[in-house]
Amino acid sequence: MEAGGLMSYSPDSNDLFRRGAVYADKILRGAKPADLPVEQPTKFELVINLKTAKALGLTIPQSVLRQADEVIQ
Repeated sequence: MEAGGLMSYSPDSNDLFRRGAVYADKILRGAKPADLPVEQPTKFELVINLKTAKALGLTIPQSVLRQADEVIQ
């Protein structure tokens, strides 16, 4: 988003790394990888770049801006 993208809605990378560390810990403690459940991301983040929106002539509604986790000015 910092490079000029308009919007991003994606899994929270910090949460993904944290969950990966939990899996690594279980494997190092002796759990078999095949026995571990597959998890899907549960925490997502919305990032909006207002500078790009302005350059494209778009107006982002305040209701969407309030829901964003990060707004890049």
